[in-house]
Amino acid sequence: MTAQTIVGTLADSVRLRVFSAIVLGATTPPDAARAAGTEPKETAAAVRKLVAGGLVTEEAGELQPNSAHFRAAARPAATAEPAASGDPEAALLRTFVVDGRLRSLPAQLTRRRAVLSHLARSAFAAGRTYNEPAVNDLLRTWCEGSGTDHVAVRRYLIELQILDRDTSSRYWLRDETAQRD
Repeated sequence: MTAQTIVGTLADSVRLRVFSAIVLGATTPPDAARAAGTEPKETAAAVRKLVAGGLVTEEAGELQPNSAHFRAAARPAATAEPAASGDPEAALLRTFVVDGRLRSLPAQLTRRRAVLSHLARSAFAAGRTYNEPAVNDLLRTWCEGSGTDHVAVRRYLIELQILDRDTSSRYWLRDETAQRD
């Protein structure tokens, strides 16, 4: 997960207040609502987005902040934007990904695969399963302001075998060695 994805997830003031309450020790949505000064309905929506974004885990009804994404995003080697270099893939990504957001999708299939692979590696954690609303929320953040439909991006990720899904609409990042051309 990139720093831009984390910031995008926390960009909403209600989500930020609810996340802060959870970091400070609220372990249930009602506790988080009281601590954040938010309504139960908006707190529940914020918790769903925070869980979908991977910033909060919910196990046995208990909410916990997930600091692993912050540590990974803080590593100096991890960059959301490819640095200027002679690398053709980096140049391609600079063309279609700006400030951690998808600007547009390339029409050429090999370029589209490269851009969507970058998006998927940045937005989804390997070995983690996501429900469809969580996938939609993550992709909506990436597509915001681009005019690209997040549902179309989700379909492309499946068609290009970058993401996989089961009959229960659970999604996961495929192992790159398992992808077929």
